[in-house]
Amino acid sequence: MRVHAGQAADRVAEAVEVVEAREPALFRAPYGAWSPAVLQYCTQIAMTPLDWSVDPRDWSRPGVAAIVGNIMRNTRTGSIILEHDGGGNRSETVAALKIVLPRLLAAGYRFTTP
Repeated sequence: MRVHAGQAADRVAEAVEVVEAREPALFRAPYGAWSPAVLQYCTQIAMTPLDWSVDPRDWSRPGVAAIVGNIMRNTRTGSIILEHDGGGNRSETVAALKIVLPRLLAAGYRFTTP
C-alpha cells in the first residue's frame, strides 16, 4: 500500500496532538525533500516548514570524529543540527552528541526550540 506524503504527515500530526495535547506547528520534509507540492501542503495545513542547516550525515555512520568535526565546523548562531535517532545503531550519534553538546555550550551557544 502506498501512502501519500500528506496522509503520512496527517497521521504524524494526529499522533503528536494526542501525545502533546496540541497541534504541531512545524513541518520537516522527510529526507529534506522540499517540493512545491510539499510547501503547498504546509500552507494548507497551516504548518511552518522547517529545515536543518547542519547535516553531519550521522545516518551514514562516518565515525564519531567525523560527526563532531562536521557539527563544530558548520554550526553558527541559529543553526538547526540534524541528528537521527532511528534507522539502526545510533551509538556514533550518541557518542558525538556527548562531545559536541558541552563544546557548543562552552562556546556560548544555547539550545532552543522554534
